[in-house]
Amino acid sequence: MNILLVYPETPTTFWSFKNALRFISKRSSEPPLGLITIAAMLPENWNRRLIDTNVTRLSDQDIKWADLVFLSGMDLHRVSFVSIVARCKSHGKKIVGGGPFCSMHHSEIEGVDFFVLNEAEITLPQFIADFQEGKAKKIYETNLFSEIGDTPVPQWDLLDLAEYAVMDIQYSRGCPFSCDFCSVTALFGHKPRCKSTPQLTAELDALYQAGWRGKVFVVDDNFIGNKRKLKEDLLPGLIEWSRSRGNPFLFSSEVSINLADDEELIDAMVAARFEMVFMGIETPDQDSLNECGKVQNQGRDMVESVKLLQRKGLRVTAGFIVGFDNDQPDIFDRQIGFIQKSGIVTAMVGLLNAQKGTRLFERLSAEDRILKIPSGDNMDGVLNFIPKLSSSELIGGYQRLLKTIYSQQNYFERVKTYLSEFQSPDRDVPKDIKSDIVTLLRAMWHIGILEKGSKFFWKLMFYVLYNRPQAFAEAVRMSIYGYHFRRVVSSI
Repeated sequence: MNILLVYPETPTTFWSFKNALRFISKRSSEPPLGLITIAAMLPENWNRRLIDTNVTRLSDQDIKWADLVFLSGMDLHRVSFVSIVARCKSHGKKIVGGGPFCSMHHSEIEGVDFFVLNEAEITLPQFIADFQEGKAKKIYETNLFSEIGDTPVPQWDLLDLAEYAVMDIQYSRGCPFSCDFCSVTALFGHKPRCKSTPQLTAELDALYQAGWRGKVFVVDDNFIGNKRKLKEDLLPGLIEWSRSRGNPFLFSSEVSINLADDEELIDAMVAARFEMVFMGIETPDQDSLNECGKVQNQGRDMVESVKLLQRKGLRVTAGFIVGFDNDQPDIFDRQIGFIQKSGIVTAMVGLLNAQKGTRLFERLSAEDRILKIPSGDNMDGVLNFIPKLSSSELIGGYQRLLKTIYSQQNYFERVKTYLSEFQSPDRDVPKDIKSDIVTLLRAMWHIGILEKGSKFFWKLMFYVLYNRPQAFAEAVRMSIYGYHFRRVVSSI
């Protein structure tokens, strides 16, 4: 059996970093971790070929080679997903669909022959057994959650590692919180299920042996869902593993803001070479936090929580939302003020989206307020429900918010605020001097010369050289991110 695994093209979004990748000569930010894990679950005698359309063109020869096409993706891949299905069907190929997009929307998707939904550790073996016996069903689904201790090491050999900026691994699934707009618990449940330390370090060993050095993103939706296990088991093991191999990786992940309540855990993460965390701050409005069930954010000074993490050596990136029922007309200025004061450079601000499978979607459906299924990109500037604020006021305020925080003056000022708090740990960092020089020259040319408003870039560079020379590389990186973000915002 020849199995072609295909990952759809990711559109230009906030997290695609497409406008930034050119500076570092990469084609994609992250690899299709789900597909290379699925590949490792297939029978050994099945041949595998991976096409990530973000880095490689899907050719007719690839499609003709395949006996089965495995296709996965997220909601924002809908357009590319549908196009790939059409191409494969034109060649008479059978298609197996899975992943979050199919799990939530399979009833709307045409052309896919077999849906392997929910957690593949449960449903994929059922499909393979039936397929080999010639009696495969249309849909394989489950409401059970797998014990991910049986999840195999991803097949890194299917990737061209040099095409990616970051590698991905997964430690846990599930989140103990219950934010009403979030689909994570619908997909993965409330109880965090964790891999053992030997299992995770075996994955890291395989990635290390494949030749990767640099950044690794732990894709968990809440890495600190089980704090005790992290402190007592994983992080000590990760520290030992890294030291024994010359500290080849720098890690980042998604966490909840209550990480700031546990300095022991923060210190352990920094010691384990975590450099960045993403968190959902959502809004400074307490009524809106209560509305969406964001209990972990309530009753705290969130700016101080962010600055504590920055002072400890973690760069904080965060998600923000406007469009809650409790939002008042001043919410846009309040969001701007919070973001600027906090020094959160990478601030993803989106319109509230009611995703299928969430409690928010159920509530708004019952209130007859759903307009359409969202695209999966909550920064596309499109509402999928009827808001309490007028639509024109909400969209207009949202666009003003984005253009304000990503104006060069405000953006570079926010970088200075961040660097004034951030205390970079003394750690070995994998370096490629030639690549770093090329990246710097490209930044100086595109941002410092060609782009309008370049004076703010040079002001930051001279400020850092004079006040924080050890943070120069970080300032260049933030400048490149800003270049990408400005182009995303200009299209909204």
